[in-house]
Amino acid sequence: MPKPQPASDAYEGIRYSDTVQTPDERILANLAGALDRTLPVPLGIQLRGLIEFGIALGELPTGQRLPSVRELAERAGIAHMTVATVYRELREAGLIEAKPGAGTYVGDGHNSDGLRSSAIRKIQRRIEMLFTEAKQLGLAPSVVSSLVNARAARGPTPTRPLRLVMVGNFVETTQQYANRIQEYLGAGDTIAVTTVDALHAGETFPLPCDICVTLAHRRGEVEHLVPNGIPVVGLSFIPAEETRAQLAMIDPMARIGIVSIFPEFTALMKPGVLRFAPHVSDVDVRLITAPDLEAFLSQIDVAIYASGAEATVRQKLPEDRQAMEFRYVPDPHAIRATLLPVIERLRSSLVSQEEVPS
Repeated sequence: MPKPQPASDAYEGIRYSDTVQTPDERILANLAGALDRTLPVPLGIQLRGLIEFGIALGELPTGQRLPSVRELAERAGIAHMTVATVYRELREAGLIEAKPGAGTYVGDGHNSDGLRSSAIRKIQRRIEMLFTEAKQLGLAPSVVSSLVNARAARGPTPTRPLRLVMVGNFVETTQQYANRIQEYLGAGDTIAVTTVDALHAGETFPLPCDICVTLAHRRGEVEHLVPNGIPVVGLSFIPAEETRAQLAMIDPMARIGIVSIFPEFTALMKPGVLRFAPHVSDVDVRLITAPDLEAFLSQIDVAIYASGAEATVRQKLPEDRQAMEFRYVPDPHAIRATLLPVIERLRSSLVSQEEVPS
């Protein structure tokens, strides 16, 4: 079996090695290299988490080709059935899709047409109807074109504020994400928060709502939890600037303890920490449910915990030890490229509805 990639080159999204030539080979090498047999988490769960989190962080964008089952199983030294099961579960969740004869690719989180192509087809149909109606009224196509150009030059028409809902894993961190997104919204627009667990438990979805926003890898799941007709946008995330700065300042000789909540993401946290603290060598990981968690925390100098684990970690951590949250924030590029176009299309749609005479 090929030698695994160093932890600092394994992905916290996917951190590529400079020695690998093609993008496909880099993804194969880093997915296989990030699997950690020392963790108390099955390799299949780790692999699913690596792919899901890669999608959430935007490191595995829609349309990205994934290794075949055989390639990944042989490179990682795991059973073909393990990889096949992970791929099947991800396909069922709408996160990846198999294209006959072409391979397996990252999907868009659901099985319907993309928003952009669907919107364009809808507008094209309306344009055909507009020119047909103009002809019936005796208006030349040039007159219609002039009217359309004049309307475009006038710019957006003010409309009512939009109401968004952010669906995350934990209320506090989801509110932090919503606060970041709020900075990109228009005056008067609002964004409420709820969690996936709350919706699964039967909590009423916050209404009224124009657009739902969630983590990229949970988009398909959330679509089944929100009322019909509300578009769901999945965003990728990046480590927060303050988190990167704190990691860079850790004492090289410090003993680091990482506490993860979700088993499937345990394999990601260690390389994620080492990506921004490559000078640290003594690093170990525990799940928040580990029976020896308190003893583990008593033997470290710095505790780095996943969002949502703060209360448990600080309760069990000795008072003289340092603790910090590995915090993520919505990727600004994803907000601009994915969310804002949906918002603007919705505003345009609302304007069109308001301009139609009753």
